[in-house]
Amino acid sequence: MPTDLPNLLTLSRIAAIPLLVVFAAIREPWADLAACIIFSVAAITDYFDGKLARSRKQISDFGRMLDPIADKLLVGAALMLLAGMGRLTDFGLFPAIVIMLREILVSGLREYLAGLSLGLPVTKLAKWKTGFQMGALGTLLAGDSAAPLVGLGWLPVSLIGELMLWTAAVLTLLTGWDYLQAGLRHVTGTATPPRDVPGDPGGQPAQTPLH
Repeated sequence: MPTDLPNLLTLSRIAAIPLLVVFAAIREPWADLAACIIFSVAAITDYFDGKLARSRKQISDFGRMLDPIADKLLVGAALMLLAGMGRLTDFGLFPAIVIMLREILVSGLREYLAGLSLGLPVTKLAKWKTGFQMGALGTLLAGDSAAPLVGLGWLPVSLIGELMLWTAAVLTLLTGWDYLQAGLRHVTGTATPPRDVPGDPGGQPAQTPLH
């Protein structure tokens, strides 16, 4: 049901986006810190919604549908904010483009593969990608302006965030390539039948498209 706690946590990621936009638009150190906190809390719900869904046996089609949508809306909004407000250097803009294009690719492939009931395992590499991506975006939303508020003014926070974003972009290409290969195998008729297995931490079946 949409009112189950796991689904409410998933919906909270979407609800957090307007708040994220408002605070990022203020362009004050305290607001940048608030944007970072909002994004980070929203990102963490991606772990807990799946964990609760499994423990409470509340895995649903609604949750499986909404979980990847909420993730991509949150990531897309953060990337557009950072790029549109000049919070990324030229060095940081390129990995942002790679990540956005990969998300579009994955969404298109997911739509095709869903009709074939295809699932893919959520690999450790995909989890590392998600971790670096969320960490990078949260760091960049805080930026150098918010760093002094938490005693980190001596750190090049924005540079660290962009390096993390590059790492996420490389991992994004690797996991996206795995996903593309799976789609091509089905197009050419060389794929093996999918297996049915229990759910994963993201509230979806473990044999589902990579994050």
